[in-house]
Amino acid sequence: MIINIKREELKKTKVYDTYWQFACERQNIFMRKLMGKKDNLTEDIILREYKFTNTYRASDRVSQYLIKNVIYQGGYTEEDTIFRVLLFKTFNKIETWEKLENILGRLNYKNFDVDRYGKALNVFFEQGEKLYSAAYIMASGKSAFGHERKFMNHLMLIDYMMKDHITPKIMHCQNLEELYNTLLAYPTIGTFLAYQYAVDINYSELVNFDEMEFVVAGPGAKAGIRKCFSNSDEYSQEYIIRYMCEHQEEEFERLGLKFATLWGRKLQLIDCQNIFCETDKYSRVKYPDIIDCNGRMRIKQRYRMREDKIAFFYPPKWKINDKIEEFYGSK
Repeated sequence: MIINIKREELKKTKVYDTYWQFACERQNIFMRKLMGKKDNLTEDIILREYKFTNTYRASDRVSQYLIKNVIYQGGYTEEDTIFRVLLFKTFNKIETWEKLENILGRLNYKNFDVDRYGKALNVFFEQGEKLYSAAYIMASGKSAFGHERKFMNHLMLIDYMMKDHITPKIMHCQNLEELYNTLLAYPTIGTFLAYQYAVDINYSELVNFDEMEFVVAGPGAKAGIRKCFSNSDEYSQEYIIRYMCEHQEEEFERLGLKFATLWGRKLQLIDCQNIFCETDKYSRVKYPDIIDCNGRMRIKQRYRMREDKIAFFYPPKWKINDKIEEFYGSK
């Protein structure tokens, strides 16, 4: 579906161009790191000081771990794959996953037991370990499952989903929106989480949906949209995200920006959604006079260079992994 909006109908603010400038420079930083550069990654003071996600969602450290270490590991059934994705994404934290593996061994559905997993997680909880990523807030689930500790309710939710035969339900879905609605039907899973889970499952070989089919705006993206367009309430957020996605090439050209795609893969709806979220954060520093209704005025996380390198790997069905190998070989 091509979006035909007259440009004068969408009223752009001074933040609008920042969306494209951020997307381009954040991707430039990603490419510079790949080429082995460690110092002076950018002249952008805000990007130097604060932590932002990658322009492409699948390039982020946690997504890369999910793709390589959770989804594309041999010896697991289709049911195992869904279980593993749900378990990993519930906590969305690499350290939590690895701690569970160290204690429980191979994480598959056949060996899943709520009490056993709960005892393992409780050890870390009692030690003051953070079990969850700060990327997004998970509902406690107490009203649905009755436990005082959030992680027990989430284990109960995974158990319920698996026993409800979610794997065949997912594999019978015809498109990304249907997969989203399948996930949304379960307790404590709201619209944002259902969409994120749907995208994560779509990285696997169990389904194969175009990321340009469907999008749901999260809270951060909605804030970014409001900052970029003064009349954004006249359109759905999803409509605007698609507009951005389908005009990306001409907007980069208009601003004289040379955007480095992901080895030929253009920005998808999920990426444009994420960029709105990061634009909201970025503009808190660049445009402190523009305060969104959510009241957030600061960026919490500072940038810290990590020494460990990522060997990037994307879903094979995207057909870009061979291009990455050529890139590394040409260095």
